[in-house]
Amino acid sequence: MTVENGVRVFAGIMIWISIALTLLVHPLFWLFTAFIGLNLIQSAFTGLCPATIILRKLGLKDSPNCSTK
Repeated sequence: MTVENGVRVFAGIMIWISIALTLLVHPLFWLFTAFIGLNLIQSAFTGLCPATIILRKLGLKDSPNCSTK
């Protein structure tokens, strides 16, 4: 698995967790979902994604056709 795929999987898991927390714990957990979305948007513009840094430290590699920032 590449870092790019790992980020997508991680974001998807976090969104599912936030939906479950919203339904099962407290309705204001939708703000967690909003935060995830905003982080994805800012990472598209800035190239800075905390999940990417973590996944690289865990040993995932960049895809061959991806430039490293």
